[in-house]
Amino acid sequence: MATTRGRDILVARDDVVASTRTTIHRVAAHVLARRRYEVSGRFGLRASPGGIVTPAFGDGPEIIRLVGGALARELGGKVTYQAIAGSTMRELAAFAGTDIDLEFSCGPDTPELGDVDTPVDLDGKAAGALADWYHFGWQVLDHVIAAQPRAAEPDVIQLWPEHFDVGTSLGLPGGSRVNLGASPGDGYVEQPYLYIGPWEPERPGDPDFWNVSFGAVTTRSELGGGPEAFESGAQFLHRGVQLLGG
Repeated sequence: MATTRGRDILVARDDVVASTRTTIHRVAAHVLARRRYEVSGRFGLRASPGGIVTPAFGDGPEIIRLVGGALARELGGKVTYQAIAGSTMRELAAFAGTDIDLEFSCGPDTPELGDVDTPVDLDGKAAGALADWYHFGWQVLDHVIAAQPRAAEPDVIQLWPEHFDVGTSLGLPGGSRVNLGASPGDGYVEQPYLYIGPWEPERPGDPDFWNVSFGAVTTRSELGGGPEAFESGAQFLHRGVQLLGG
């Protein structure tokens, strides 16, 4: 079930989602981001229907997609596929045209590479839930950012392979900025959540809105389902921007 406006957010058991999130995080960072970086010097990713994708890069051009339970490599008008489940990280990297043994980092929170010669396990339903959440979050961010004045100068939305969240930032009156994003869950908040994080320490307006140290979050379960989830998510981010004076 795809996550779009008016549809429910697909969910799976939390423990399975957490395990799958770790696996996909490893693949996204150490295969997709690694390959894009070694060719272009950039490692930002994007959410795509059903998964995660690199922007087009190189002379091919080349695109690496993580979709469903497979990697897809598009190169020179042709596409090849490699199943993730049952493949090792070494095999997935080789399929993408990169060397897993080369040193690579996308920041201090880059996920551990792990054993590169042990076959990867992947739950298809949980992978779909993760992809749906990213798709949902991206739509909410686009909707909220589109309503801002051009002077806000929003950054391009990216799926960062280090923290594994979909995020952007936009300017506020007075020159400061605020981060907006969608996380699939982490050590801070286990459940997927939308967040707003001001760059400055002030938390103006309703003190109950600012419910975490870095700003404010609302979780997937708090958003509900169906079209209400999209509207609730957009209202949450709009509210935070308004409180900050945007």
